[in-house]
Amino acid sequence: MSYTHTVVLPLAYDEAVEQTRTALAAQGFGILSEIDVRATFEAKLGAQAAEDVGDYLILGACNPQLASRALAAELGLGALLPCNVVVRRAKDAIETTVEAIDPQTMVQLTDTEAVREVADDADTRLQAALKDLTAA
Repeated sequence: MSYTHTVVLPLAYDEAVEQTRTALAAQGFGILSEIDVRATFEAKLGAQAAEDVGDYLILGACNPQLASRALAAELGLGALLPCNVVVRRAKDAIETTVEAIDPQTMVQLTDTEAVREVADDADTRLQAALKDLTAA
């Protein structure tokens, strides 16, 4: 099951990032968050980890009207917001990949065992964090 919509652009990374921002804005999406994975990996894991991941930016895109409708239908969907859009380019690539989460993943998630295990681990950790928060 594919969980993203993907395009490969014959653009330099910086140009692809800028065009992605513009395209999202044209559709009513603002950027609520931005994660520079490469910079984070370099700071936390070292230069080799950053080199391995290449240029990799996660944009947390949100269309306020759509988000409002989703939350009105089910407040718990906020855990899946904003919609992540990834702009990435491997070290030696001549193209840049842009991936946006398929919104259908909100209603049907993958049944892959490895993903389930990761999700279970993440759930355990999130519940522990919430428990710690409520104990404070």
